[in-house]
Amino acid sequence: MLKRWRAWRFDLVEVVMIAAIVGLVAYIASPTPAPAPADEERDALEKAYGSARNSENEEEWIIRDFFKDRRGGVFVDVGAAHYKSASNTYYLEHELGWSGIAIEPLRHFEADWVQHRPRTRFRPFFVSDVSDGSVKLYTYGEKFAASSSDRTWVERFGDNPREVSTLTITLDDLLNREKIETFDFLSMDIELAEPKALAGFDIERFRPSLVCIEAHPEVRQQILDYFARHNYVVIGKYLRADEKNLYFAPRTSAP
Repeated sequence: MLKRWRAWRFDLVEVVMIAAIVGLVAYIASPTPAPAPADEERDALEKAYGSARNSENEEEWIIRDFFKDRRGGVFVDVGAAHYKSASNTYYLEHELGWSGIAIEPLRHFEADWVQHRPRTRFRPFFVSDVSDGSVKLYTYGEKFAASSSDRTWVERFGDNPREVSTLTITLDDLLNREKIETFDFLSMDIELAEPKALAGFDIERFRPSLVCIEAHPEVRQQILDYFARHNYVVIGKYLRADEKNLYFAPRTSAP
C-alpha cells in the first residue's frame, strides 16, 4: 500500500502546474459579473454624447439627454462659480446657443464670465430666502470649489477658512429684476444652502422644465419635500447615472 501511494507523488513543479490548470478551468467556468446598473447608465450617456464634458460629473450628458440638444433655451445657474470648469451650462451656451443668468457671490469669477460667456448675465449675489441681507461665505481662495455659508461644511477641507461677506437675494426678486417670466433649466449647487434658496423661489410661477440640484444627505429630504409640495417629481432614469445630484421635472411632463 505504501508503494502505491509513493507512485502517485508529484514534485513541486507538477503541483504548481496542476493548481494553475484547476484555477484556469474554474475561472473560465465561472460566470462573468454583470456590470453595475449605474455603470450601464453612465456608459449609455457617454456613448450618446461623447467622453468629453465640462460638468464635474455626468450633469452635462444628462441635461443634453433631457433636452435632446435643443437649441436656444434659457437657464438660471445658481452657484455658477467658474465659467467653464465644472459648469453645467457652458455647453448649453457655447454649443447650443442658450442664454441665461449666472448667480455667484464670489466676484473673482465675474471677469471670465463677462469675457467668455457673452450670452450670460453674471450677478454677484448669494441666493437665499430673503433679499437685501448679508451672509458670511467661507472659502479657501479662488480655486476652492466647495465654498459655503456653512462653516462646519467648509472645515471638512481644512482649518481657518476665509470669511467673505456677500449680499443675499431671493431667486424670485432676481428674476423679477432681470424681467424673466419663465425659463427652461435651473442648475443649483450651493453647498447645503439649497433649502433656503428654494424657499425664496416660486417654482410654479416660473416652471422650469428641468432642475438639476446638488443634494447632500444633510439637506436631501428638505429638497425632496419642496419639490413634492410643488408638483415636481424626481426623474428616475437619472438616479443611478448621477448619485450626487437630483433631477426634477413638473409632474405632468416628466419623462
